[in-house]
Parts: sequence; C-alpha cells; structure tokens
Amino acid sequence: MCMFLWTTRVTGDDAALLSDIKATGFDGVEIPIFEGAPADYARLGVLLDDIGLERTAVSAMGDPAVNLISPDASVRAAGVAHMRRVIDCAAELGARTLSGPLHSTLGGFSGTGPTADEFSRSIESQRAIGDHAAGCGVTIGLEALNRFECYLLNTMAGLSAHIDAIGHPNIRAMYDTFHCNIEETDPVAAFTDHRHNVVHIHISENDRGVPGRGHIPWAATFQAIRDSGYDDWLTIEAFGRGLPDLAAATKVWRDFAESPEAVYREGHAHIRHHWEAAGRG
Repeated sequence: MCMFLWTTRVTGDDAALLSDIKATGFDGVEIPIFEGAPADYARLGVLLDDIGLERTAVSAMGDPAVNLISPDASVRAAGVAHMRRVIDCAAELGARTLSGPLHSTLGGFSGTGPTADEFSRSIESQRAIGDHAAGCGVTIGLEALNRFECYLLNTMAGLSAHIDAIGHPNIRAMYDTFHCNIEETDPVAAFTDHRHNVVHIHISENDRGVPGRGHIPWAATFQAIRDSGYDDWLTIEAFGRGLPDLAAATKVWRDFAESPEAVYREGHAHIRHHWEAAGRG
C-alpha cells in the first residue's frame, strides 16, 4: 500500500496505521522519500521491521532546479546529486526498489514535445544515477506519466525504448494502470509488450480511488501480469485531499472514497480476488 494516501513523510506517528495495514493482510508499504536524511529512514526501517512490513520507496522531482534533462549542466548535476540522496535514503530504509517519474520535472513543460537532446541528456543522467543505485543495492523503476503531468515519457513503449537506450541494469520501468488507462490504446498490451523492463507495478483505479470500483480492465490486467511470470510488488496507489501540496500536484479536487480504510481494505481484497482468479485462468 502506497502511503501517498496519507502523507509524504512517514514517521513513528504512523505506527497505528501501519499496524492496521499489516493486519489487513498487506506484505509491505511504499514509503515516499522527499525530505529527511538517510538516518531518518533507517529508524523508519526498524519500525517497519518491528511491525512486520516489507517496503519499497517512491519519489518525484518537482523542483526545476534539479531537472535531469535541463540544458544547464549544473542543474543536471544538482539533479543527480538529489537522486543520490534519495537513493541513500531508500537503501537505509531497506527498500530495494525506488519508483516514480524520476526522469524529469513533475508538472514541468517546455511547450513542445521531448527533443533528441533531452533524451540524450536523460540517458547521461540516468546512467550516473544507475551507477549509484547499483552500489546501494537499489533498482530504479522509472514511471511514464500521462501527458498532463509530464512530457518526456507518456507511454510504456516510449519508456521501454528509453530504458533500452539507457542500458543500465539498475534503471528499469514501472507499469501504472492509471496512466496507461489515459495514454494507451491497449493498456494490457502495454504491459505484456514491455514486460521485460518492468520491475514494479502500481495498481491504481482510473479515478485514483478504490481499486475495483472503476473501469480499469482488471481481470485482463491481472491475467496478463500473472501469465507473464511477474511475481513482485502489486502496490495500490490512491490519492486524497488530505495533503494540499500533493493534491495540487496530482490534481485531486474531490474525495474518491468514503474513507482511506475503504481504499486499502477493499483494495487488498480486490488484488487477492483477481490474483487468485488469474491463477485459475
């Protein structure tokens, strides 16, 4: 369960919530990494160990001063340095996967589509990031976002081709059902065609609410995932209005569920049901 539903900074104050997520049946949680030092995440890792939750990490880059595709070499260098800190935090947390749109500025637009120079600069930045991630035992899962949130990478085909061009074993791809619902003509094929690069999956309803209540083709999606041999994280990502800055970044202006409990309890049952059904298929 991704903790974005509640916060961008998980602390010991969230112990009761984390314990209930564990009691619901989740194997782990996805921890946002934005602020804080590696030591803070090491302490959080101890808490998660005590509760019995495994963990992945997620982040994004909203500050143009750390844009990894900037024409300014000093800005790109600042972006790589920023990512090294985030990776260090993930490693101290005990997360082996760090995912998100970690390729360009979230919500930043040039007014045109991506250029060959931007892709070239991205390759250089990602290879440097990948080297640091490898030394920390962390794999990056880059995320393609819909065209309203970024412009560099919007489809799984574009993302997968870029991953191939980067050619680094620690720079891979994440598949997100929400973004694919917007950008892909065939969201299921977008997974199967690029499965070789996928290391992480976000289970997110078309409205960012309770998984299973919307129109994502869930049965076909889970069947494709199971048939592919993927046996890693299936992480629920949902959003609410509790955090004004995050709500603004994700364009969340209304509530998508009657309660957070409905999201993670019904969402967990949704995943279990479809995974088991896909096994019988």
